[in-house]
Amino acid sequence: MANLKSSLFTESTRLSRDESVALALETDTHSLMKRAVKIRDLGFGNTITYSRKVFFPLTHLCRDVCHYCTFAQTPKKIGEPYMHLDDILRQVKDAERLGCKEALFTLGERPELRYKTARDALESMGFETTIDYLAHAAKKILEHTSVLPHVNPGTLSLDEMLKLRKVSASMGIMVESTSDRLCEKGMPHYGSPDKIPAKRLETLRFAGIAKVPFTTGILIGIGETRQERIESLLAIRDIHDEYGHIQEIIIQNFRAKPNTKMANAPEPNADELFWTLAVARLIFGAEMSIQVPPNLSPGELSKLVNTGINDWGGVSPMTPDFVNPEAPWPEITNLAQQTAIAGKHLIERMTIYPQFARQAQHWLDEKLVHEVRKQIDADGYPKEDKWAAGQTDTIPNSFTRRFPLPVSQDIQILLAEHKVGDKLSEEQITRLFSVKGPDFDAVCQYADKLRHKLVGDTITYAVNRNINYTNICYFKCKFCAFSKGKRHEELRGKPYLLGLEEIVRRSKEAFERGAQEVTLQGGIHPDYDGNTYIDICKAIKNAVPDMHIHAFSPLEIWQGATTLDLPLEDYLSQLKAAGLGSIPGTAAEILCQDVRDLLCPDKITDSQWLEVMETAHKLGIMTTSTIMFGHIEGYEHWARHLIALRDLQAKTGGFTELVPLPFVAAESPMFLRKQSRSGPSLRESILMHAVSRIVLAGTINNIQASWVKLGREASLKALASGANDFGGTLMNETITRSAGATHGQEQTLAVMEAQIESLGRAPQLRNTLYGYRSDTEREKVLEAKGLEPLRFAN
Repeated sequence: MANLKSSLFTESTRLSRDESVALALETDTHSLMKRAVKIRDLGFGNTITYSRKVFFPLTHLCRDVCHYCTFAQTPKKIGEPYMHLDDILRQVKDAERLGCKEALFTLGERPELRYKTARDALESMGFETTIDYLAHAAKKILEHTSVLPHVNPGTLSLDEMLKLRKVSASMGIMVESTSDRLCEKGMPHYGSPDKIPAKRLETLRFAGIAKVPFTTGILIGIGETRQERIESLLAIRDIHDEYGHIQEIIIQNFRAKPNTKMANAPEPNADELFWTLAVARLIFGAEMSIQVPPNLSPGELSKLVNTGINDWGGVSPMTPDFVNPEAPWPEITNLAQQTAIAGKHLIERMTIYPQFARQAQHWLDEKLVHEVRKQIDADGYPKEDKWAAGQTDTIPNSFTRRFPLPVSQDIQILLAEHKVGDKLSEEQITRLFSVKGPDFDAVCQYADKLRHKLVGDTITYAVNRNINYTNICYFKCKFCAFSKGKRHEELRGKPYLLGLEEIVRRSKEAFERGAQEVTLQGGIHPDYDGNTYIDICKAIKNAVPDMHIHAFSPLEIWQGATTLDLPLEDYLSQLKAAGLGSIPGTAAEILCQDVRDLLCPDKITDSQWLEVMETAHKLGIMTTSTIMFGHIEGYEHWARHLIALRDLQAKTGGFTELVPLPFVAAESPMFLRKQSRSGPSLRESILMHAVSRIVLAGTINNIQASWVKLGREASLKALASGANDFGGTLMNETITRSAGATHGQEQTLAVMEAQIESLGRAPQLRNTLYGYRSDTEREKVLEAKGLEPLRFAN
């Protein structure tokens, strides 16, 4: 299959400066819009975004006298010069309960330089400047809520920019226009020192120097020409090209307001607005967000979508637009409906845009990084709900709804052209992981059809027992809540070490209860060497000859070979001779070394993990494969991981299955130390199964839903989205529960089969290597007695 997105993206090359300037003479608005929509769709597919916000007019006092503004007031016309902090915190907590994630601060520019009232009010509160008070208010919001401040304080010095960067996730200033003509006598910016274009562009540049995710744009209809609009957009583009910090371009249409000098000035008509929006898209290309305020053109929303925009900006469910109080916000449900009429799916974003949120450590003060990380998915968007891997057993009703909207063109083409055995590119796989709304439905439905084609309607499961023989480990994986030092009792549980007698006892008990497999994994105890693992295999096989030993992660095998100074092939041969039947594909995490260097720097490398698996396959030892996702990585890393598995499987054929493992964050040291996200979203967890089915079709045909990580309902959703295996009954589980999971102890055969049958699919008991087990063996499991209490040794 061709690399679809790369081939299409050549069409999104933005216009040159000369081509942009020439647009001033283009009068065919409809033609411009068609071009803009095509480019927009390449960058943003079928989604339109918005931010759910609360709006704080910190002060209506301003030293400027813009001739169209009703936001700025004189001291005689207002009650208090500044909003009180108590009122701000009360409102932001109310907004938080309504799902708001952005606190927008808008204020007049430097009122203390004009009004004694402002100076006196600031002094009484203990502040020297309005900027100082703004920084204090934003800091308090961060201390008391999860809502992220976005500040629009006007022109700033670099020092002021750096001060506000510490307490805001994004900032902004409307350039409005770079035309000095508009500052002349009789024009709208006359007498407004902060509207001098050079000063506003300087603030834009300071934001780039300070690495601030920034919002800007132009105001149209205040006396500027089309040529001047284009020149303003190009000036913004030049600065963005230098620093890469601009999140969005807002095209705001002038609205005439009573009691202003421009009360009778004509407002720009729809054609002017549509023309400017389309031109902005053509100038900035496919990747820049182009925003238009929905409340300023309430009857044109679906038409506005067809100009090339991809964002509606901030919409508040509780506070008005204080800059345009005559224009109420649309209700978000209505905004979604109007967006849908235009064939697009409305999704929520943060005040910091996804591409910046994904690189939060670069763009935000370190104190803000974790606040953003814990709210986002791997794509940088806020999680859609409160589902959490390992902790939530049900899924929200909203997650199961269908979206009767068109599927993005590139996704339609990709799925229509896909064939079993196709080697999708990293870019194509990354795109599949990003889908939302109707695109998500399409990918999951296609994956399920592919599952039916490849493995039919049977859902397999195994009866097995997990034996985690020690949680003492000298490796320092940052995500692991299971491992302990010899005398370390932080997080869950005490350090323990099982002797061979207890390992054998648990294996015998499992066999008597119908288990065909024991899964053995543990920490890397400092006293262990390669003989330890050989001895474990021998002891189990001597006691239970017919038990299949599925044991030892590639890390354990690598460490075992190293401690005995044996070549990997020789050591694996000894393990096989001792009774090792197959190897679990854990310790893979993400098979990208740049991620592993941060996640588990002292662990085996990605190439060493693959070497262990390739060597095992060469010796006829089958293995599973895993991916642990939702911590510090991105979709591109998921894609590279799947490609690595696909390529090795094509070479060896030794993987029996893929087991996606969503990161359980609750007790993970990495999350508790504010170094990771809070685990994947439910959408991402389901997509991992669906996309894996598509990517690995014809190579690894068994995709397992881990009920321990996903919970009951999400597991069933994964099984309806491409997965075909329900994993094992486990009997005991320690590693995931140590990370904070609330489920993981034995799931009975009857319960597993009932859940499978609820999907209209047929349950089938299997062994480790996906051979079917007999009805007699199944009856033995059904008649099993309860487990004896576990025995531990310190």
